[in-house]
Amino acid sequence: MMHAPESAALPTASATLVRRRGPRFREVDGPPPFPNPEKGAFTFIDLFAGIGGFRHALGQLGGKCVFTAEWDLAAQKTYEANFGDKPHGDITKIAEQDVPDHDVLCAGFPCQAFSIAGKRKGFDETRGTLFFDVVRIIREKQPRAVFLENVKGLANHDKGRTLATILRVLRDDLGYHVPEPRIVNARDHGVPQNRERIFIVAFRDAARAKAFAYPEKQTARPRLADVLETDAVPTRYYLSTRYLASLRAHKDRHIGKGNGFGYEVIANDGVANAIVVGGMGRERNLVLDTRLQDFTPETPIRGEVNREGLRRMTPREWARLQGFPDNYRIICSDAQAYKQFGNSVAVPAVKAVAKQLLKAAKLG
Repeated sequence: MMHAPESAALPTASATLVRRRGPRFREVDGPPPFPNPEKGAFTFIDLFAGIGGFRHALGQLGGKCVFTAEWDLAAQKTYEANFGDKPHGDITKIAEQDVPDHDVLCAGFPCQAFSIAGKRKGFDETRGTLFFDVVRIIREKQPRAVFLENVKGLANHDKGRTLATILRVLRDDLGYHVPEPRIVNARDHGVPQNRERIFIVAFRDAARAKAFAYPEKQTARPRLADVLETDAVPTRYYLSTRYLASLRAHKDRHIGKGNGFGYEVIANDGVANAIVVGGMGRERNLVLDTRLQDFTPETPIRGEVNREGLRRMTPREWARLQGFPDNYRIICSDAQAYKQFGNSVAVPAVKAVAKQLLKAAKLG
C-alpha cells in the first residue's frame, strides 16, 4: 500500500484552498463550519480520518480532536475545509510519542490479513499492517477508551483469524477490556442506507467495559426521499440512452447466469444499498426523477439523455446518506466526492455507538 508523505510541520487552518496538482478544488472563504471547541468535554484522536466522519460524530457529542492522520491528499483538503485542521499524513511515519495524550482513540483502519495470524505472537503479530500503528499508539498513550470501525467482512476475513488477532492483541497484549464486537447497520440509526459495519470498543477499565451496551435500533425508518435533492438536478446526473441500454443488457446477462448483479432503481420510500467506491457503485442506487426539463447534454455523450427520469444520486445526496449535514462543504469534483463519501463512515451510526461508549467511560 502506498502512502502520502508525512506533513513536515504541525498543520494550520487555511481560509482558502489553492489548486496545486491533481484534482480541482473549489476555493472557500471564511471559517470552517465545524471548528474545534476551545475546551472539549473529552479529547480524542482521529486516525485514518478520511473526510471526518468520526470527527463530526464525536464533535457533536462535545469532544475536542487533538490529532488527526489521513494520507489521502484530496481527503485532507476536504477535511481542512470543514474542520479547519489539516490532517497529518502517513501514520506509519509518525512516532507514537508525538501523538498528544487523549481520552478516546478513534480509527476506521483498513482491513489487512496478518501474515502470521494465529501464532499468538501478540504485538509483533500485527507488524506490517496498519493496525500495528493503532496498537503502538494505544500502547504508548493508554487512552481510556478505543473506538474502531471496519467493514462487515472483517468478522470473516482470513477465515476469522484477522478479527481474532485484533481482539487477542487488544485484550492480552495491551490489557484492554473488549466487549464482543457488533455489526451495526446505519439504516437503524437515522439514514436510509443499508450499510453494515463492525464496531469494536475497548476500555482500559474493566468496570467501564461491563457498563457498555451497544445502542438500540431506532424505531423510525427513514426513506430515500428524505435525502433527495429538493430542486431539479443538472442534466449530467441523468443516464444516456446508450448507457442505460448497456446496463439493462448487462443485468439481463447476469440474471441469465443466475446472478443478481446489476443496476438498481431505488423507490422513494425505500432504502439505498450501501454506497461503494468504484465499479458500478453509482449505478446500485439509481433514482427516478422526472423533473428535468432541458435534455441538452452538458458534455458529449453516446446517445441522448434518457427521458425516463433515471439518474444517479448526486454527491450531496450521498453525503446525506452518510449523515453529513448540508453545511458540510463539498469542495472537489464529483468523482472525488463520490470516492470520499463512499469511503466514509456513516456519521449517525458512529455517533450512536460513541454516545454509549462515552456514557460507559464516564466521559463528556
